[in-house]
Amino acid sequence: MKKRIILFCALFIVLLSVTAYLLYYFNYLPHRKYTNEDFNIETYKSQIDKDNDGIDDQTDILENVRNYIAKNPQYKSKYYNTGYPNDQYGVCTDVVANGLKGAGYDLMELVDKHIRLNRDKYDIEIIDKNIDFRRVRNLNVYFSDTAITLTTDITKIAEWQGGDIVVFKKHIGVVSNRRNKNGVPFVIHHANPYQKYYEEDILEFRDDIIGHYRVS
Repeated sequence: MKKRIILFCALFIVLLSVTAYLLYYFNYLPHRKYTNEDFNIETYKSQIDKDNDGIDDQTDILENVRNYIAKNPQYKSKYYNTGYPNDQYGVCTDVVANGLKGAGYDLMELVDKHIRLNRDKYDIEIIDKNIDFRRVRNLNVYFSDTAITLTTDITKIAEWQGGDIVVFKKHIGVVSNRRNKNGVPFVIHHANPYQKYYEEDILEFRDDIIGHYRVS
């Protein structure tokens, strides 16, 4: 009887540990956040203020991304005649599009123009201004052509700054100005309906980063 109790307790501890690890891994448990100052990293400031609001573009993009997620958009893939979602729903690309729009960059217009001038670079049969800027593959082409291309090596932590754009094979997000204990930044993104936090520590757990860009 005593051995059974010991075995049960051991199994319970293992199960509890595995559960805690999985909750942490999938960001259901909060991760401690650090700043650039904790790693002696100088915060990047853009020399451009696209919308002339007195805030540099890099800071402006990040602030507007936070303004967008503060509205708690719900994850759902829908088509909108307005291009930008006009309700409480959105997907990963809308995080990026709204962050840039608030800084003076209208991706709906910019991507549509770029597609029409560079049709051969895009795998598109029918051009649709309302949806083309909300597709990850199109944004990767657009940013690779128009933005500053940066490292995809997450160990080069000083080269990752809040307000940058990170592209995965089938996903996209905005780099946060908050970092994990290794100095690797969190990502502000919208991945699925079950996501608890919009700002998550995911870069070290991904092997599908295909792009890292800075708008200005």
